[in-house]
Amino acid sequence: MDSKTDDLLKRPLYVYDLPAQVLDTLTLKQDATDETQDITKETTKSTTQDASSNDSSSNTLVGSQSCSLCTLSFATVQDQRSHLKSDLHHYNLKQKLRGRNPVSEPEFEKLIANLDESLSGSDSTDSEEEEDDGDAKESNLLTTLLKKQATLVDKGRNQNTIDDQEGDEDGNPRKKQRGGGGQPLLWFSSPVLPQNTYFGIYRAIFSLEESRDQNKIVETVKSKQLAPIPVPKTGPDGNYAPAVYKGPHIFLCMIGGGHFAAMVVSLAPRQTKHGSVGPLNREATVLAHKTFHRYTTRRKQGGSQSANDNAKGNAHSAGSSIRRYNEQALTDEVRLLLQDWKGLLDTAELLFIRATGATNRRTLFGPYDGQVLRANDPRIRGFPFSTRRATQNELMRSFIELTRLKVREIDPAQLTKAQEETPAKATSKPSKPAAPKLTEEEETALLHTSQLQAFIRRSKLPALLSYLKSNDVPADFLFQPIDSPQNHHAPTPLHFAANQNSAPLVLGLLAKAGADPTLKNKEGKTPFELAGDRPTRDAFRVARDELGEAEWDWEAARVPPALKKEEAEKRDERECKEDERREAERRKTEEQRLRSEGPKVPDASKARGKSLLEAGAKKTAQDKREEEARGLTPEQRMKLDRERRARAAEERLRRMRAGGG
Repeated sequence: MDSKTDDLLKRPLYVYDLPAQVLDTLTLKQDATDETQDITKETTKSTTQDASSNDSSSNTLVGSQSCSLCTLSFATVQDQRSHLKSDLHHYNLKQKLRGRNPVSEPEFEKLIANLDESLSGSDSTDSEEEEDDGDAKESNLLTTLLKKQATLVDKGRNQNTIDDQEGDEDGNPRKKQRGGGGQPLLWFSSPVLPQNTYFGIYRAIFSLEESRDQNKIVETVKSKQLAPIPVPKTGPDGNYAPAVYKGPHIFLCMIGGGHFAAMVVSLAPRQTKHGSVGPLNREATVLAHKTFHRYTTRRKQGGSQSANDNAKGNAHSAGSSIRRYNEQALTDEVRLLLQDWKGLLDTAELLFIRATGATNRRTLFGPYDGQVLRANDPRIRGFPFSTRRATQNELMRSFIELTRLKVREIDPAQLTKAQEETPAKATSKPSKPAAPKLTEEEETALLHTSQLQAFIRRSKLPALLSYLKSNDVPADFLFQPIDSPQNHHAPTPLHFAANQNSAPLVLGLLAKAGADPTLKNKEGKTPFELAGDRPTRDAFRVARDELGEAEWDWEAARVPPALKKEEAEKRDERECKEDERREAERRKTEEQRLRSEGPKVPDASKARGKSLLEAGAKKTAQDKREEEARGLTPEQRMKLDRERRARAAEERLRRMRAGGG
C-alpha cells in the first residue's frame, strides 16, 4: 500500500463527499456480509476517528468492534462495552441458552414497546455521568419481558414471533414491513484497499428501493455525492440564510426516560481552506437543535409515572403529581418544537428516531391535532447501532457514525478456519445450540439468588425474611454464580443490602435473620464498609446495640460503637428539620430573585394597586398570585408555580405528620 492510500485511509471519509479514487473504484462485495457474520474473531480497522486523528501521534487506524450474537458493529471499544451491558444483548444471551434464535434491535424494541420503561443501556453517557459500578445487571424491563414470555410459553404460545399486523393511523390493519434480518452495513471492495479489506456503508442511509436493487447501489452512492459549500454564516438572529435550510438535510431524534434531544443536520460538506475533508465533530452544519429534560421516571423503582398509574391506579403523592405534570409538559414541549420545525422535517431526506415505549411513541406520533410525524413515514429509520442517553453530543456522535465510511480487514486464516469448522452450514440448516445442563442444586441456587436480589432491590424486608424462612435459606447465602462482577462485590444479602444503602434491610437481616456482619467479599470488605450513607451505617450501630457485644466480633466487622435507636431517630429528625429550613430559605431566595429579574411593574400599575389598598379593597388569594406573577416571563411563571406546588405538598406532609404524632 503506497503512502497516498495510507494517508487516504487515515483520514475520515464522508459518505456524501468521497474522493474520486474511492468513488470510481467501488464494487459491491456480495459475500462480505456472510463472511463477517461467520467469523467470530476478526481483525478490524475503521476510519471512524475523532478530529484528533489528524495529529502526528495518530499513525494507526482505530480498531472497530462487533457483536456476532446480535450482528451489530461498533466504532469504538466503549460502544461495544456499552452494548454488552444492554438489555438487547442480555436478552439474546437468554435466547441462545434456550436454543432459540437471537432477535434484531427493531424486533426487541417491538417486544418491549408496551412495557413502557427505559432501556438500561440507553440511559447512560460516556461524558455526562459515570457507569453503574461496572455491574452488568439486568433491568426491570428485561426481567418483566422474560417473565411475560415464560407465562405465555406455559400457555403454549410462541414468543419468538412478532405480530405481522399493526394498524395504520386510521386504525386499519396493514402488513408490517420487516427489515429482513440483514446486516446493518453494506460492504464494498476497492483496488485502493489492501487485500481482504472492505469499505462499509450503513444500509439505513438508503431507501428500501435503493438497498434492494444491489445492482445499482454503487450508482446510488455516486448520486448522493454533494458539492462542498462555503462555511455558512449566521445572521443577527442567529439563523442561517434560507438557502442553507433548503439544502439536503436529515433529522435525528431520541426520547426516553424524560430526556429528549433533536437535531437537524445539513448533509452538504463544508469547504475548508485545505479542501473538503468531511464534517468532523466541529464542522457539521447543525441547522437546528434542542434538548429537553423533565423529571418523569420513578427513582429507584423504574418506569414512567403513567405506566405505574395504568397498572395500579393513580398515586396521590407529591412526587407522582409532579411527574404527571412533567410528562404532559414534556409532551407539549416536544410537539410544539416539532410544529416549529415542520418545514425542516417535511423536506428532510431521512428521519432517524429512537423512541422506546408506548408513552414516548405517543408523544411523537400521536395521534393529536396538528400532528407532524407519522409512524408510517417511509423516511423513518432506527439507529442501526447502540445509542445512549438522549443528548446533543449523542446525536452528533450518531450522525458521525452514520455518515462515515467504515474500513474492515478480515483475516483470511480465520476465515478458512471458520469454514472448515462448519462445512455443513452451506447445505443444511444450522442446528440450535444445546442449552448448558445445570444440576438441580445449581438451578435452585440461581433461583434463590434472583429472588433474594429482587427483594433487596425493591426494599421488601417482610418478603425477604419470609422467603428465607419458608425456603430454609441461610441469611448468609452466597449468591450464584460467585464469579460474576456483582456477586464478587456483594456476595451475601447483607453485603448487597449495604451496597444498596437500604438501612431497614440491614437492620432486619442483622436483628431478625441473624446475618453475619464479619463476612468479607472477594475484595476483603465487610458489609459495613459497603454502606454509602449515614442511615445505613447507623443501622449497623443500632444492631450492635440491640444484639449486644457478645453476639458478633463487631471490631472484626469494623462497625463503630453501638448507638441507641432513639438517638439515631432524633438525629435524623434534627437533620430533616435542618434540611427543610435550608430548603425553605433557598426557595424564598429563589422567589425573590425571580421577582427581581422580571420586568419592572409600570408606575401606573403601582399607583392603581396603591389606590386599591388605600380604598380598603380586600385582595383574594387569586389576586395575590396574579400580582406575584405579574411581569414574569412564561418560564419564570412556570418555575414559580412549581415552587408553590412543592411548598403546598410539604405543608400537607407536615400536617399529616403532626396529626399522626
